[in-house]
Amino acid sequence: MTRKKVKLAFITNDSARKATYKKRKKGLMKKVGELSTLCGIDACAIVYSPYDPQPEVWPSPMGVQRVLSKFRRMPELEQSKKMVNQDSFLRQRIQKAKEQVKKQRKDNREKEMTQLMFQCLSAGNIMQNISMVDLNDLAWLIDQNLKDINRRIETLTKNAAQAQAQMAAPPPVLTDVNVVAKIEENVQGSHGQGFDMNMDVMQKQHWFMNLMNSGGADETMPLGDLNHQNSFWQNPFFH
Repeated sequence: MTRKKVKLAFITNDSARKATYKKRKKGLMKKVGELSTLCGIDACAIVYSPYDPQPEVWPSPMGVQRVLSKFRRMPELEQSKKMVNQDSFLRQRIQKAKEQVKKQRKDNREKEMTQLMFQCLSAGNIMQNISMVDLNDLAWLIDQNLKDINRRIETLTKNAAQAQAQMAAPPPVLTDVNVVAKIEENVQGSHGQGFDMNMDVMQKQHWFMNLMNSGGADETMPLGDLNHQNSFWQNPFFH
């Protein structure tokens, strides 16, 4: 259940005013203590009332004197920088209320002109009984709506262009360093093995040419790798 908003006005009933004073004073002292503890600042409170013979202070008379002495040592300009009295407080409240009323009037005027604009659009022409003030306000409202529409179109066009550019760009090629190193290792290994095979074949070709030229049957094949996979004769008979 929400708490009922309290009307800020003097309480004419004596008993109700005294009860409110005691309750509010207790809450004020508690808030000052919480403010000093949470924010680590020097604070004090002095409350005079017709219901107590002595003023009530927080945190203690010595603490109040220490804070007041520190305050008096400050320059006069700093002392009154954020200080308000009842007159200045009321002036601030009145100024704030005037600004709120001005804003509300502007909002109401925009709503009236929006309704008038839709009426003119529905009728297909501008009504005859519109004053010059209403026409000026209506023109301003239409101009603001056109500016908002143009800004929206520019934003949508920019977003569409960025999306098309991203779709047209090729996807980045992700290269795994480990895969590339493995491929290079395999390529280097295959090159070395092929070189050994070529040297073996050349030696056997040389021996065969010598055998054919000399016609000697005593020539023996040079010792080496007898792996049939690397032999000179690729014939299943020798396998």
